[in-house]
Amino acid sequence: MFQPTTFGIALVMTILSTVCWGSFANTFKLTKNYRFELYYWDYAWGIFLISVVLALTMGSVNGGDTAFLANLGGASASNLVYAALAGFIFNIANVLLIAGIEIVGLAIAFPISIGIALVEGVVLSYMLQPKGSAGLLAGGVALALLAVILIGKAYGALGTGRGMSRKGVVVCVISGLLMGAWAPLVTRSMTVSPILTPYTVAVIFTLGSVICCFVFNVILMRKPLVGEPVGMGQYFKAPASYHLLGLLGGAVWGIGTTFNLVAASFVGVAVSYAIGQASPMIAALWGVLVWHEFRGSNSKAKGYLVGMFVCYLGALVLIARAYSG
Repeated sequence: MFQPTTFGIALVMTILSTVCWGSFANTFKLTKNYRFELYYWDYAWGIFLISVVLALTMGSVNGGDTAFLANLGGASASNLVYAALAGFIFNIANVLLIAGIEIVGLAIAFPISIGIALVEGVVLSYMLQPKGSAGLLAGGVALALLAVILIGKAYGALGTGRGMSRKGVVVCVISGLLMGAWAPLVTRSMTVSPILTPYTVAVIFTLGSVICCFVFNVILMRKPLVGEPVGMGQYFKAPASYHLLGLLGGAVWGIGTTFNLVAASFVGVAVSYAIGQASPMIAALWGVLVWHEFRGSNSKAKGYLVGMFVCYLGALVLIARAYSG
């Protein structure tokens, strides 16, 4: 299988994962008046299919025991369960994050959910796989968390927030706790013998996400947190372009996830996950440069944006230097 042989290659892969994680939502923004619960069906299949493609190509280079099919055949049931459970949990967390954004707005949802996930995921992953400098990693996580808070402050300064809602805050807290839980589960499946390769983990992880849709997404369609109930009939009536956008969004996120896991095999999940969670910075860039979300913004909002970018760049430097290898 293909895997990084130097820290530089691993770092590039983690940065690419950040770009992918921060960019996939653009495909949903291109749909008009389309429910996220419906978009998510295509998205889930997209992340699974691209993971299989990468596993059969990059994950099977040179064959041997580490090739995808060979690794899958020799996998322990417990590691497969951990990887699938990680995907199942991620799926719930991601849907709740979107619901939280719709209830309380990006200004409140992102700092709560991603902030909790960042700290929880890095700390628990490092406990399971203590790779790199704990001090530098902690400093990087602190800066990244501050950057997420500044993103929220920047959006809040625009005056577009939906206001505080107890229900929305609870949804975001649950999302964050679940979002931070999948990385330690993946760490376990990649560190306890017989270990799964990153490509095998990616396939089983995304399969778990698809399976979750048939449980959690169905429940949300019938009893949504936001809006009226929606049926599958509306899914089949949607334009073909909407389905393609969902598959594309899933493929983009899936590439980022696979790259992040592959890089983690070299630098450790804690470091790779921490860098990957800089994705809100990429999302903010799309919002500024493409969607013009900050057009006409005041100096306060712009100041928060500048502070956010500075903090994320600082976090990237510290986390990169945290690796000792």
